[in-house]
Amino acid sequence: MEAPQPQGRRPPPRQLRDARLRARPAILAIGETGVWVSGLVLSVSAFTSWYSGHSVEGPTLSVTGWNSGTPGKLVFLIGLAVVCLAALRRFGLEFPAAVPEPVIVVALGGAATVCALVRLISIPDSVVGTGGRSIGLWISLASALAVVGAGLLQAGEEL
Repeated sequence: MEAPQPQGRRPPPRQLRDARLRARPAILAIGETGVWVSGLVLSVSAFTSWYSGHSVEGPTLSVTGWNSGTPGKLVFLIGLAVVCLAALRRFGLEFPAAVPEPVIVVALGGAATVCALVRLISIPDSVVGTGGRSIGLWISLASALAVVGAGLLQAGEEL
């Protein structure tokens, strides 16, 4: 039983309503895409320059995240884990209801954010010759925060 329509207003055609309903999940599915894209950027950012500067008598020094110590390696491994989670979900693996995938993604993104913040605040002793932080460290921090945001978007899509 349909509700009475006000005079002068016609309901939208059925095809238009159906098209809107079909388009809605595709528009809102940016969380799933955001998870693997931000995870990929996170893992690649471990191989970008995190610290750079001039040596006393020579060329510019640059230290990648991988060579900056354990947090740099963890950023790569966490990014790789996020990409693997997205791939497993794409191939049909369902996670248990007790620990859904968005919760895992948010936790991994939080861990990567902590690792990037540790390297942002504390420059390791092994890279003393460099002048300061480079763009790769900022990319790592931004992509770690993007992993958290994408996980939250994905959780919102599942509700």
